[in-house]
Amino acid sequence: MAFQSKALVCRGPFSQGKWAIEPVQLRELRDDEVLVEMVASGICHTDLHCGNTNFEKNVPGVYYPRVLGHEGSGYVVQTGSSITHVQPGDPVLLSYSYCGECYVCKEGLRSHCIRFFDINFIGEPVFEGGIGGRFFGQSSFAKHSVVSGKSVVNVKSADLTRDDLKLLAPLGCGLQTGSGTVVKVAKAGVDDCIVISGMGGVGLAAVIAAKNIGCKAIIGIDRLDSRLDLAKTLGATHVINTTGLEMSDTVARIREAAEGIGSTISIDTTAFPPLVGAMVEASRYMGKIIQVGTGMPGATLDIPMQTFMVSAKQYFGAVQGHAKTEESVPQMIGWWKEGKFPVEKLVKMYDAEDFASAVKAMETGETIKPIITW
Repeated sequence: MAFQSKALVCRGPFSQGKWAIEPVQLRELRDDEVLVEMVASGICHTDLHCGNTNFEKNVPGVYYPRVLGHEGSGYVVQTGSSITHVQPGDPVLLSYSYCGECYVCKEGLRSHCIRFFDINFIGEPVFEGGIGGRFFGQSSFAKHSVVSGKSVVNVKSADLTRDDLKLLAPLGCGLQTGSGTVVKVAKAGVDDCIVISGMGGVGLAAVIAAKNIGCKAIIGIDRLDSRLDLAKTLGATHVINTTGLEMSDTVARIREAAEGIGSTISIDTTAFPPLVGAMVEASRYMGKIIQVGTGMPGATLDIPMQTFMVSAKQYFGAVQGHAKTEESVPQMIGWWKEGKFPVEKLVKMYDAEDFASAVKAMETGETIKPIITW
């Protein structure tokens, strides 16, 4: 029997006023799915990448109508017959999905599943009337949603209140990505000088993680002083506002802040090729440059092959901080409870009906991580 609810349906780009709360009807659960009543969902730049782009541009992963949202939290309403890790009433946080069958998944690197794009960005039909669902396995911009069982993390043992679930909704994507890239991907330590570009939710989570580790230098880059000021309160030892700066000046400032010889770890969340190029140049010998931000199709990076080879630098991509969500989400909750992961400094709550204000606040930088609540 189909389930009636409401959702934030995207029928075209947000900037054209084509997002709206609508009544929806959900199809019946499959064996490997969970029906979740959402408490909240963080808004991520990836939601806007997929929900504020004209379909005619033929950008992969962009289509309408659909329900987006991929930082959800809520309570289990119903489970499919093969689901064993949650039961009705359990509080859950939601994250990405994966196939679990490809050689990458079997080697333990599920966030780089070879089917990651199709499973998470294309999704599957969930809402009737031709409305796409299961964005990142969850489509959490909805009061209720049919969710991939692989996206669901049971947090019953964490003893969280409903308000806690609201606050912690973004753990499953942006905050997981930032902290995980520092801890699991880069394996940062006390001797590292780390530079992080883009002081949004991902970048600031990386700053917090680097502070907790005790990195020697933590350099934040952005174009907004308000975000850079926040980065300093969260642990950044140096900040660089690139407004009006030549990239050569950015390189010089990174090197100056990193013991005069350059960063050992660079994490880019902006996907702005000139800035990424500057971070590569500012990296010291044997430095790691980790691409986290998602570039538009066709975006490229030019690397001088000879000097790159001689310097033994590494440039590579990382998705979701290499997270195994059943491990990383409880770990982040633990950090938060210990006062080491101050999520409350990054977020602002909005009623779901006020989604437009939430999106605009993120676009202007007024809010780092807006959360819509149901």
